[in-house]
Formats: sequence, C-alpha cells, structure tokens
Amino acid sequence: MIHRFLTVIEKAEGNYSAYSPDLPGCVATGKTREEAERNMYEAIALHLRGLREDGLEIPPSQAVAEYVVVSDEVLESA
Repeated sequence: MIHRFLTVIEKAEGNYSAYSPDLPGCVATGKTREEAERNMYEAIALHLRGLREDGLEIPPSQAVAEYVVVSDEVLESA
C-alpha cells in the first residue's frame, strides 16, 4: 500500500523545517530545502513504522494545500 502525506517546508533562519499536518509531532530540518525534504521522508517512514509496531493504524491523509492569489488591485479597492 502507498501512503501519501502533505508536507510543509518552511524557510527558517539558517535552515529549513518541515512537518506534516496529518502526522502531529513528525518533523524534520535540513540546511537546504532538499535536505529537509529527504529528512522528512525518513521521519515519516520512521513515524509510520512506529505506529505499526505499536499496533496503531496509519491515519488517512486529510490535509490539502492551495495557494490563494490576491492582486494589489483587490487590496487597494478594499
């Protein structure tokens, strides 16, 4: 079975941090965005193995992401 989880990667001061809204407490960091992404993949795999070892179900992915685009024209007319 394939599991798919939304991962949020944010630029911090001097590094990047990542988390998944569907997996509370599952986080990772990296010096680059790519490193944070790789580390998050490993963190998710470890987290899911831990859930299985504890006899817990892997939660379904429910988080979604979407960009909201707001133009300066809309801001000026408000």
